[in-house]
Amino acid sequence: MRFPRPATQLWPPVLLGSQFVFNIGFYAVVPFLAVFLREDMLLSGATIGLILGLRTFSQQGMFIVGGALSDRYGARSVILCGCVIRVAGYLLLALGDNLGLIILGACLTGIGGALFSPSIEALLAHAGTESEARGKRSRAEWFALFAVCGELGAVLGPVAGALLAGLGFRQVALAGAAVFVLALVLLHLCIPHAQHHQKTLHITPWWTTFRQPRFVAFIIAYSSWLLSYNQLYLALPVEIARAGGSEKDIGPLFMLASGLIILFQLPLARVARRVGAARMVPVGFLVVSASFLCVALFAASPPGEGWLRLLPAAGFVTLLTTGQMLLVPAAKDLIPRFADNHSLGAHYGALSTAGGCAVLAGNILFGNQLDQALIPSVEAIYPWLQLAIFPFISAIALFIICRPLR
Repeated sequence: MRFPRPATQLWPPVLLGSQFVFNIGFYAVVPFLAVFLREDMLLSGATIGLILGLRTFSQQGMFIVGGALSDRYGARSVILCGCVIRVAGYLLLALGDNLGLIILGACLTGIGGALFSPSIEALLAHAGTESEARGKRSRAEWFALFAVCGELGAVLGPVAGALLAGLGFRQVALAGAAVFVLALVLLHLCIPHAQHHQKTLHITPWWTTFRQPRFVAFIIAYSSWLLSYNQLYLALPVEIARAGGSEKDIGPLFMLASGLIILFQLPLARVARRVGAARMVPVGFLVVSASFLCVALFAASPPGEGWLRLLPAAGFVTLLTTGQMLLVPAAKDLIPRFADNHSLGAHYGALSTAGGCAVLAGNILFGNQLDQALIPSVEAIYPWLQLAIFPFISAIALFIICRPLR
């Protein structure tokens, strides 16, 4: 198949479209996994936290491997392989008849994402750098637009999942597998082969990314972001249960997050461009910390009547999403300052690997404690306060770490 345009000009629309499709398949399934484990499989909060932590670690924690494979073998092959593995994971979630197969399926969905996500981000960073050099859209703005396209998919994903939820979680997982089969076919047709493939690639070994003390400090401090974001899947259902809600309330709250990103991500990216990415990242973490304090303020009180019962959850989602819009594109824009063109995949992988480790440890730590937050009480406040501490510490640390990058 021949491409009339250079690959770097073709990448951005293909990558934006792939993020849209991926998020439809992801958000149609994963937000409902915790409900399935709690209500259908009758698992405890600690076990649910462990399974969700393993799923996230299998994805984010393995990004360093996916990024290194992308640098070594090329993004196209790694992206397609990741799609195949995620389809296999969803099929196990749909057809598995015991806890072991469900855990394996959850981990395979994560491993698939670990292969295609850093490859796509590295391609977008290359394309964004060239665009910025030509005086067009900046790299940070490309990542912001990437987030917007992802959220357009995230709007449709929970809606589709909620519509299918009445049929059962396994039918939702089968629908997710079908979406990724579609993505596999489209990406096979649309992503060009490398024009000059060499059998031996002269690339920087992936482990050299950890020989940069400032970069290591950066990814450790940034890792609390993924721990915080993962609470949309672990802690948010707990807050909805405390408020007397049901799984049907998950979809609208995810749609709220997606709507905020669609409306405000690009304007905030332009603000970040003027202010500077190194200054914007700590501010984003402060807003994320405030999102947990928002729930802590209401955790001991009886839920309100009607839609007011979801007000703390909506405040949590709004502040967490605002922090995400401020810090994530800015942080990804900073990564090329630590890397050269031959190790971008490994650097983006290392960023997410640190977050995956934080999620696995944090879910094990907070899974049991969040059980206390199911019923309004003074004890329900403590898990949310503890969750607020981590992004607050990250804000202080990144203020110091990013100072030389301003």
